[in-house]
Amino acid sequence: MDTPRLIERTIPSSGERIPVLGLGTFGAFDVPPRSSAMDTLSEVFALFDSRGGKVVDSSPMYGAAESVVGALRAGSSTDDGLFIATKVWTQGRREGIAQMERSMQRLRAPRIDLMQVHNLVDVDTHLDTLQAWKQEGRIRYVGITHYHGGAFAALEKLLRNQSIDFVQFNYHALDREAEQRLLPAAADTGTAVLVNRPLGQGELVRRTRGRALPAWAARAGYRSWAQLALAFVIAHPAVTCVIPATGDPAHMADNIDAASAVAGRPSPDTAFARRVAQALASA
Repeated sequence: MDTPRLIERTIPSSGERIPVLGLGTFGAFDVPPRSSAMDTLSEVFALFDSRGGKVVDSSPMYGAAESVVGALRAGSSTDDGLFIATKVWTQGRREGIAQMERSMQRLRAPRIDLMQVHNLVDVDTHLDTLQAWKQEGRIRYVGITHYHGGAFAALEKLLRNQSIDFVQFNYHALDREAEQRLLPAAADTGTAVLVNRPLGQGELVRRTRGRALPAWAARAGYRSWAQLALAFVIAHPAVTCVIPATGDPAHMADNIDAASAVAGRPSPDTAFARRVAQALASA
């Protein structure tokens, strides 16, 4: 039997297709580079790669995460077809350039697939640099990010007034503010969407611990509440890729299965998302 492959979505600005599940590195990848934790992360990385994972998202804000990703890439025995995303998170043009060049060194990447202005810090300054770098071929895509609904109006304004390839923000079944204007704005402007905090920083897992999975979800082939929560995000047609962070191989396998085209499992749609949201709200 063939191993189910990850569902893919299209980046609107280019037509390139990427898997709908990526790998976030916040917290989980901030480990000493020669620690025993690296062995576990190597297992996570190998599993992600073997099941068709591509998008790895990091930031200089995430401690050692960029350096850890670079070391794992260098130690991988497989072809490096990863889609590397990171961020610029500082004030000033010169400072931003210096930080991005350090990120490239830490990630061991001569070119970054997606460079994002993290949390909109000095966003106008950095967008000017990123557009120039894109023209020069130093990066492939330009993005902006935030982790809080209070920034959604600013994100939407930038989508509608600037040339942005990707927007990254928080969205999950019990935090649906993005559905009001930001997800529609991304669809309107042809902007790819990366979703962070799809499990509410573990809130959705904690609130369902010990509770039985709904029978309809089990019949559809889902094996955990976390899988349901990820499938809720994937069900939105404007979402390009969801990036849960994990350093646990079992969680990585669970996440991959949630985002794979499993035989007999219906594709998540609006009706499915509504049932998931209701089930999580009552858990």
